[in-house]
Amino acid sequence: MAADEEAGELVARAGRDAVLLESMVGRRLTGEPLAWITGTAAFCGMALAVDPGVYVPRWQSEPLARRAVARLPEAGAAIDLCTGTGAVAAVLAASRPSARVVAVDLDARSVACARHNGVEAFMGDLFDPVPPSFEGVTDVVVGVVPYVPTDALGQLARDTLEFETPLAYDGGSGGTVVLRRVLAGARRFLRSGGALLVELGGGQAGALGDDFERLGYVDVEVLADGDGDVRGVEATFAGARTRP
Repeated sequence: MAADEEAGELVARAGRDAVLLESMVGRRLTGEPLAWITGTAAFCGMALAVDPGVYVPRWQSEPLARRAVARLPEAGAAIDLCTGTGAVAAVLAASRPSARVVAVDLDARSVACARHNGVEAFMGDLFDPVPPSFEGVTDVVVGVVPYVPTDALGQLARDTLEFETPLAYDGGSGGTVVLRRVLAGARRFLRSGGALLVELGGGQAGALGDDFERLGYVDVEVLADGDGDVRGVEATFAGARTRP
């Protein structure tokens, strides 16, 4: 977002309160995320509440959310992992009002924020708190999960490092530790023909190629943005492993 757009948001939020505006500008100058200051963020045309300390949804994740919508039947079932504000789950629920959409996050503040945004959210580690009724019948598992390699965390933007928790980014060695857990865990919940969509970057899709095959995923498609940068991957669960 351009500086003048940010300034406009702050002015609109402060109204005619000059003292509040000065305070908000001061907070932003320290690098605090704009969404924490204004309390809102836009995602796929929706205005979402964002509480301080909660991962701020990025526009780069919007194509992943839209593809998840395309794979979710009208009365289907979906699981959104590492939901943060509940952004992806909220888009799914708004687009498919007859579907059952649940979300999960390890952070209590995120779960509370997602619920504030109307999402049925559970606190826990990945699939642990997902209701058993989702097992074997889920149409879509989607997640913006941590995928930054631990040794690359220091390369993140200053405001990210100083304000947002590393839990939202740290993907372990090579950035694929959490991703591999998602690939393995999703098999318990996805129906045959169900979709797995996860955000990732760099060469991680290639590094996970053997995992996809071994765990029974087919039609694996790497998702890239307009600049050719890898943003995610979409795969279909075939319902059986190809080998042990």
